[in-house]
Amino acid sequence: MKSLYSKFVLSSVLVLAAGILLSYLLVNTVYHRDMKVENDEKHVRIAGEMASFIEKTDGLDLDLYLKTQAEAGYILYASDQEGGGTFYGGPFKENSLPQGTVRSVLDGHVYHGMRDLPAETFFSGYFANDVANTVGVPFTYGGRQYALFIRPDIGLLFSELHWLTAIMFVSIALIGFIAVLYTAKKLIDPLTELTEATRRVAQERFTELPDIRRNDEIGQLSDSFRRMVRKLEENDRSRKAFISDVSHDFQSPLLNIKGYAELLGKPDLPDSIREEYSGIIRDEAVRLSDLARQLLLLTSIDQITEPPEIGTVDLAGQLREVIRKYRWAFESKGIYVSMELDEAVYRGDRELLEKVWENLLSNAVKYTPDGGEVDIRLEAGPEAVIITVEDDGPGIAPDERERIFDRFYRADEARSREGGTGLGLSIVREVVELHGGTAAAGSRPSGGAAFTITLPRS
Repeated sequence: MKSLYSKFVLSSVLVLAAGILLSYLLVNTVYHRDMKVENDEKHVRIAGEMASFIEKTDGLDLDLYLKTQAEAGYILYASDQEGGGTFYGGPFKENSLPQGTVRSVLDGHVYHGMRDLPAETFFSGYFANDVANTVGVPFTYGGRQYALFIRPDIGLLFSELHWLTAIMFVSIALIGFIAVLYTAKKLIDPLTELTEATRRVAQERFTELPDIRRNDEIGQLSDSFRRMVRKLEENDRSRKAFISDVSHDFQSPLLNIKGYAELLGKPDLPDSIREEYSGIIRDEAVRLSDLARQLLLLTSIDQITEPPEIGTVDLAGQLREVIRKYRWAFESKGIYVSMELDEAVYRGDRELLEKVWENLLSNAVKYTPDGGEVDIRLEAGPEAVIITVEDDGPGIAPDERERIFDRFYRADEARSREGGTGLGLSIVREVVELHGGTAAAGSRPSGGAAFTITLPRS
């Protein structure tokens, strides 16, 4: 597989070559459409001036004059009426004229060889050292008719220009190629660093990140990469903490079940103790069942981005139904329940929202002391529905009100003594945020915890 560096260099060289080719074709088009005609007209005018000078100058040495013009930078061919011709200046590569050309010029016509040169030779036809690539004019000398054909001696006039042009093009090519190599390296080096950093991140090494400071797309990519790595590092810590917490929360009841099951195996154990141990085993089994159920629920919530079963939910009716389910728990502890429920219809997932109220009421029952009070309010506003559940429990410290929604987090010793899985409030927040709402924890002025759920109507 080719590296990005080699691909970039190859692409740049191909683009450069294509640019040169297209430029050549463009120059060819401009030459044949405009410059060739102008060049022909210019040299016809020069040849006409030569012919006029020859005709107006008495006693002119024609051979010497034509040699002088050849030394000035022209290649000439002069032919008389008998067909005898003489070349002056550098030699022509091709010495043949189209048939009848000399006779036509002798008869007074002008030959436009430069203009009529075939286009398939490209603009390099301008440099074609061919007697056919000339202009021809008639003139009279010594009472005889002559035909004069001229073209510039490119080798004489432009030899320095050729070298300068060649040096310029070679220099441009070399400088361009070196610039491409340098630019490609400057562009690819940060990507190479990011690639190496990606390998390190794959090995869970989140600290050795490249420090790429650029104000372009690569700089944006580097910033996004760092943000992604920070998120991955956070997720990695959360995952490891989650695994540790899950292992601990499973191990503790399993050890209790194992230990009390071994104690139950003693033959001389009194019935009252045996019944106590059996109750502990049963409670721990229920705790394990609840933990597994809530873990499965959290896992399913993590895998969805919106409530899967959107429908119309009568929130007040649903809250009353959940309170009725927990009536036995409230009565067993002598807890007084007060309700202020506005009628509210909400679009959401009925089953997931029911899990929210069950967890909040379960917490209220768990942490409210005997003979305490639980207040439940539902306020239906035009923009949102607000549900508040308050209890008479130990309350929540201000610095723990945000962390209490973390998985497996238990606020303080007073609340931890009541047991639980530490997942209930995590489920509450996950479900509420899935509906676009917010879940917040606070304290009542008179003491105790207060949980506020805000569900937007839109």
